Amino acid sequence: MIYTRSGADALDKRHVVISPGTGNDHWGTTFFGPRSSNAKGEGPQATMSELRPQEVIVPHFHGVTMFQLFIAGSGTIGNRGQVLEPLTVQFKDHHTAYGPIVAGPQGLSFVALRMYTGNSEPTYLHKPGFREKLQPSKRRNLTSAPVRFSTEPVLADRKEVAWESLFPESQDGMRAQVVRLGANMSVAAPDPKAAGGFYVFVANGSLVHGSEELPLWSMVVVENNEEAFEIRAGAKGLEALILQYPDESIESSVPEQSEPVELETSH
Repeated sequence: MIYTRSGADALDKRHVVISPGTGNDHWGTTFFGPRSSNAKGEGPQATMSELRPQEVIVPHFHGVTMFQLFIAGSGTIGNRGQVLEPLTVQFKDHHTAYGPIVAGPQGLSFVALRMYTGNSEPTYLHKPGFREKLQPSKRRNLTSAPVRFSTEPVLADRKEVAWESLFPESQDGMRAQVVRLGANMSVAAPDPKAAGGFYVFVANGSLVHGSEELPLWSMVVVENNEEAFEIRAGAKGLEALILQYPDESIESSVPEQSEPVELETSH
């Protein structure tokens, strides 16, 4: 199945939420599914969190593999204070601890993208009993260098499609790419059946799907039961992230672990 959500429509429903880790309030937006869940549900799950200046998200893990996009503001992640700038991409296997995330002086906005609705409730490492909730996982916790995007006239004037990989290729199909298209150009997306399906995230310009033009921060989810998907740019071009999820039935060269690893990320 293919799911679409306009970024503009989703952000119209932005509201104040309470962080379950600290009790502090910030802003939340739901794109797909429930904001948090503890059981299998229908369809994908994608949410945005917009932190207050200097707000801290304490170390935790989730039961569902996800990509996370840091799209506005600034901050740091991990005990060593790795700098986060727009637009940084993080990939994190299920049951893999990460944090703390610390917002900068202008706040920090990030989007958590999960291919399916599952046990996404955060399990915090400062609370008793977290070890009992761990399950075997490949424990990958990767961050990209910040992705830079084109100015409006440069993007619209682009004559050729360009693809850029953000992480090394993985045996289980996990992959993150940037695709850049000029005005009204189109290109075939990766084969949805190659792994666990993928998101298309509009990071600059717009994406046309059917009769709908999807603006900045819109999302399309293509499940791995689809045959094909065409990426088509709007009149001002498109720069999008193509975030392909692993086939969780395939073993990777990364060994599984049942204990949490140091709370750092790596390029």
